[in-house]
Amino acid sequence: QVQLVESGGGSVQGGGSLRLSCGASGYTNRRGCMAWFRQAPGKEREWVGFISSDGWSNYADSVKGRFTISQDNAKNTLYLQMNSLELEDTAMYYCAASATACSNNPDDYIYWGQGTQVTVYP
Repeated sequence: QVQLVESGGGSVQGGGSLRLSCGASGYTNRRGCMAWFRQAPGKEREWVGFISSDGWSNYADSVKGRFTISQDNAKNTLYLQMNSLELEDTAMYYCAASATACSNNPDDYIYWGQGTQVTVYP
């Protein structure tokens, strides 16, 4: 059974940094894709970025140049390094795993974590 568990969220002042982690147990599909999504109150879930099994990554325009996704396959852990945080980055952040090619569509991801809250204050 696949289980994704996010951690590392918190409150940070604008311009600061946070690193989120996502521990993936039971996920052994090396040809799949892992991604980060976020959802702010009253808004739809938004794709943040993804990383393929061979390390290729892509990001939403809103976070490009500020956020970086990486993975440690030995530890089965996905990371999201967030720098230069803005008020608009405030949201619940979710990691997700797909058994197929990378996509920015949340419907293509079959495994989800419970989320970790990121709050950016002025």
